[in-house]
Amino acid sequence: MTILLAGCGDLGTEAGLRFAAAGHRVVGWRRSPDKLPAEIEGVAADLSTADLPAIPADTTVVVIAVAADSPTETAYRAAYVDGLAHVLDALRRDGVAPGRVLFVSSTAVYGDAGGGWVDEGTTPAPGGFSGRILREAEELLLSRLRGTGTTPVVLRLGGIYGPGRTRLIDQVRSGAAVVPDEPRYTNRIHRDDAAAAIVHLGTLESMPAPVYVGVDNDPADLGDVLRFLASEMAHPEPPTGPAGEARGGNKRCSNALLRSTGFNFAYPSFREGYRDILAGKGVRHP
Repeated sequence: MTILLAGCGDLGTEAGLRFAAAGHRVVGWRRSPDKLPAEIEGVAADLSTADLPAIPADTTVVVIAVAADSPTETAYRAAYVDGLAHVLDALRRDGVAPGRVLFVSSTAVYGDAGGGWVDEGTTPAPGGFSGRILREAEELLLSRLRGTGTTPVVLRLGGIYGPGRTRLIDQVRSGAAVVPDEPRYTNRIHRDDAAAAIVHLGTLESMPAPVYVGVDNDPADLGDVLRFLASEMAHPEPPTGPAGEARGGNKRCSNALLRSTGFNFAYPSFREGYRDILAGKGVRHP
């Protein structure tokens, strides 16, 4: 079985290492393939162009895990919509029909829910351009693969944290953190659990659902997270006040469907994950 990782940054590399550890051949497309570990066969590829490398004929799973070059609408469209279309075009060009194509999306497609719960059955209502473009990419994947014999899977990840992703830690450490004066729910997933979920859904023996929400078990209030970090680092508790617009909106995402497939979290809440980060555990991939 060959796994093709179309997009092999930090998250894709961690997923690739896990696929390889499970005995699969892993091919990683990346602009700078020389940075990939030996377990992943690096191939130079720029998903923003239509001129993509040949896809191995025995590819059974394709994972599309890309990131925009900058936080702009143009960059998001080039990465997510155009990049996805180019990969699907390459599959058709080479006559390769993998059993599964998994697209890494985001809970940003839900927008703001006023602190309410959302899950796979919730109608997406993105508030910003990032969520709108990701939703467009999801619909492109589902429509292009309908009736082809290839199963599309969308994994909507919450905010990824982990090695090298320490925004909240840095805010608390610098004294810039502010506890919102009203409850604000946040949804996150550790990088390692996000990678493990990709492998789990990519190789799930039963037929996967078309969409999964990838977040940990605790859609925590941001104030609770900031106070926890301050306590763990022996820093003063951040002040309470206006905290600006919520990143990703105020909502609580349910991971019940993902857990129902037998997936278990190494970091079920922010507490376990941030403790490991503060202890210096984990590796950041180039």
